[in-house]
Amino acid sequence: MKSIVILISGRGSNMEAIVRARIPGARIAAVISNRPAAGGLAFAHAHGIATAVVDHTAHAERTDFDAALAACIDSHAPDLVVLAGFMRLLSPAFVQRYEGRLLNIHPSLLPAFPGLHTHRQAIETGVRVHGATVHFVTAALDSGPIVIQAAVPVLPADDEATLAARVLAQEHRIYPQAVRWFIDGRLVIDDRGRVRVRGVRLDEAGCTVPPLETGEAD
Repeated sequence: MKSIVILISGRGSNMEAIVRARIPGARIAAVISNRPAAGGLAFAHAHGIATAVVDHTAHAERTDFDAALAACIDSHAPDLVVLAGFMRLLSPAFVQRYEGRLLNIHPSLLPAFPGLHTHRQAIETGVRVHGATVHFVTAALDSGPIVIQAAVPVLPADDEATLAARVLAQEHRIYPQAVRWFIDGRLVIDDRGRVRVRGVRLDEAGCTVPPLETGEAD
């Protein structure tokens, strides 16, 4: 049984999707937030998952916050740390500590639109396709090896809210899939820094096709 710690800052809908997926061979050891009022803490508690708060406002220096957060994470001895709407920049030392076992989801088709306001950027630039990316975290913002992506159309009538909702539905689909691949030992980062998924075919466009197998997210 492999252990997962999930970090959130708000409602934690991607955390909920991972919990509800009931990934075989995985145990959600804890949900940790940097905000005491994060709505996702109540969901985790209701599902019998240990929760903790490491309040970033209690630490004057980012390195102090990162040290306190790492200590809290390490107390649960996780095999995987999952960022699920965790809205804090992490120091290079923190990222290196969990190298190869730290996942994030970003609401764009990286490398397009790193950072904030991705849906606004997609609409303003006139792209026809937008989406979400699960990737390993590196010290550079939103630039780690890509595990899986999902694409959605950008419709003429879209505003930020409608586009965000369409992307979020795909986030809830692909994040549990990526976590399951990790738990199953199917993710390999090659010598060019690209992720290969054992046993998953590629379609003609070269995009990963994520089969939702029995027991994966509904």
